[in-house]
Amino acid sequence: MSNQSFNRFVAASGLTNLADGIAVVAWAWMASLLTRDPFLIALMPVALRLPWFIFAIPAGIITDRVDRRKLIMWMDVIRAVAFAIATIVIWQALPLADAPKTGLAQPTVFYVLMFTALLVGGTEVFRDNAAQTMLPSLVEHSALERANGRLWSVELIGNSLVGPAVGAFLIAAFAPAPFALNSIAYAVALVCVISLKGSFKPKPANTAPNWKGELREAYHFLKSSPLLRTLALLTGFWNLLFQMSAIALVLHVQENLNFGATAYGLLLVGGAFGGVCAGFVAERIVNRLGPKLTVQISLAVSAPIYLVMALAPNWITLTCAIGLSQFAGLTWNTVSVSYRQRTIPDAMLGRVNSLYRLLAWGMMPLGLILSGLIVRYGEPIIGRSNALNLPIFTASAAALVLGIIGWRALGRGFSRADQDQPAPRP
Repeated sequence: MSNQSFNRFVAASGLTNLADGIAVVAWAWMASLLTRDPFLIALMPVALRLPWFIFAIPAGIITDRVDRRKLIMWMDVIRAVAFAIATIVIWQALPLADAPKTGLAQPTVFYVLMFTALLVGGTEVFRDNAAQTMLPSLVEHSALERANGRLWSVELIGNSLVGPAVGAFLIAAFAPAPFALNSIAYAVALVCVISLKGSFKPKPANTAPNWKGELREAYHFLKSSPLLRTLALLTGFWNLLFQMSAIALVLHVQENLNFGATAYGLLLVGGAFGGVCAGFVAERIVNRLGPKLTVQISLAVSAPIYLVMALAPNWITLTCAIGLSQFAGLTWNTVSVSYRQRTIPDAMLGRVNSLYRLLAWGMMPLGLILSGLIVRYGEPIIGRSNALNLPIFTASAAALVLGIIGWRALGRGFSRADQDQPAPRP
């Protein structure tokens, strides 16, 4: 796959995902330096994920109306500025006061970081939707699985392999450093996107722009596509459980496993190898097992993986569990994303994709909030140590139910796949 525009697109995605990977550690760990309250710590990633619920639909409508390349460029500019603001605020607040068990050590810093996290999360909604809808314009449809696999491998290397390690090292050395590096990464990614050649604006409709009509058209397409709906809903609940366990790990590894920021980052790096491996072999797995059995197995393994994470006695076991989770998640994405890129018409890909991702990503904030509440109200009953692990046990039990329900739903959905390509409604 020697397409020059695709390679530049991948490079830009790699840089922005490197910044996202740095932020995985930086946002949550920074919150834990300002408070030890698990609910308040969870609010920081909530600020990053809540925009997916708020802006998913507007992002889809805008993506189908404008040049997607220019939309990506402006979103990278805003994110670079947001991280620059966060850098300055943290730097001016040094040295940080000791974090209290309840409440905030430096409320102004926390609330400014919440605002910048909301800004970063909001722009991410528009950028990711535009980027995902651009890919079919860069490669042949027959090469989508391969292109997505390669793209996600690069993204995972930045987001989950290199990024967390760099972020953990930097925040342990100098708290503002990871935020400053992110600002630079988005600026460089902007240069890569500017250099893309080609037309990335959908063909205009014959009628005047009407957001209600455009949204109704996308809604009817998704409504008449049973498999798309099933994939979206299952992804949503899966993401809810993943976020519930991921934010619980921040305090669990600090207090129960006695890990510092650097060790936590290396833990995520080790787990990310599973996702990187999936990026190279997912296409072959889909070809061997078929898309239906591939996603059924990917979903079914979640429950035992979360159970191993909760019971892991050491960093090796925990790393392996995270790696298996990443492997299953990326394999699932190879099927689900390629399917909707291939079946949704380009003219409405942004809108249908946004409705899909509203269902798939909109439940992430709920998982984060539930994790904080489970720890807060479980602590007086079972003690803090056990309470910090309780969200991961809860995720395992819920994933078992989801796997049983999802296995049958996916079987029905793929059996009707020949009916899952309706013509757009006028």
